[in-house]
Amino acid sequence: MKLVSYYTSDYKRIRAGWIHNSSVYDLEETYLHLAETRGEDISSPVSLLDYLNLPQLRKNWLIDLDKTTEITLPTVGKEQEIKFAAPIPRPASFRDFYAFEEHVKTARKKRGLDMIPEWYDFPVFYFSNASAIKGPDEPVEKPEYTEWLDYELEVACVIGKEGRNIKRGEASEYIEGFMVLNDWSARDIQRQEVKVGLGPAKGKDFATSMGPYLVTKDELEERRSGEHYDLEMKASVNGVLLSQGNMKSLYFSFAQMIERASEACTLYPGDIIGSGTVGTGCILELGTEAHRWLQKGDVVELSIEKLGVLRNEII
Repeated sequence: MKLVSYYTSDYKRIRAGWIHNSSVYDLEETYLHLAETRGEDISSPVSLLDYLNLPQLRKNWLIDLDKTTEITLPTVGKEQEIKFAAPIPRPASFRDFYAFEEHVKTARKKRGLDMIPEWYDFPVFYFSNASAIKGPDEPVEKPEYTEWLDYELEVACVIGKEGRNIKRGEASEYIEGFMVLNDWSARDIQRQEVKVGLGPAKGKDFATSMGPYLVTKDELEERRSGEHYDLEMKASVNGVLLSQGNMKSLYFSFAQMIERASEACTLYPGDIIGSGTVGTGCILELGTEAHRWLQKGDVVELSIEKLGVLRNEII
């Protein structure tokens, strides 16, 4: 399924929905209908986070409905008519990993640095700002303090059930689905910060874009090989293709990331885990000879097969 968060027609509220045959249905209204037909009195989900916190049996209601050919519920509208927000507009936590080897090697080489041998020991991550999430087609403000604004082509998974000390072999059970992620970066500020040895902070905390959908992992099963997915990833600026990679090139799988993140730590439904940048997936890696740093007016489009297109304009 494609799960979404969308704006009401007056743009004052965000509601949860799901897409079937290019039509958007409201999630709360769907569950009220399903509960009525089953003669049950339930608390219906009003956000995607509420939906993710449902027991699996209740989630199966929507999965079963999605498999039917005819839906008698009223629609919110056609997909192209609806303004979407980020699928999880305010996640409780957002961990971003550093899991694509090509990106790490190339970005370090650009700075005259060798590969870190310890990088291969375990997947590493930092916590980003979960309160600065942007949705598809939402403008991203260029911070005044940076001249080196960059995009980062990534994929994210969303945790679907609570877990702690999750083993790698069981980690897939905790993934609800995947979505496109753009980890915007102020590279000049980031370069200053990492010299201190603590990791990025102001170089990252102004915006992260996600969406347009949360695609449940069953939709990707035909492209799965073990812990990896064969999904092409692309990025363009102002219609010019700059980055091209594949999700299957992850050195550390999402199962390994989840195992690491959950060690002595509880993961909750709606928590977001980012992959880090795919190889060629940013200007820092490509070099400014390939493209200048981003400026106001630039339109950045990230696309991942089956996960959709995430588009944002710099303002």
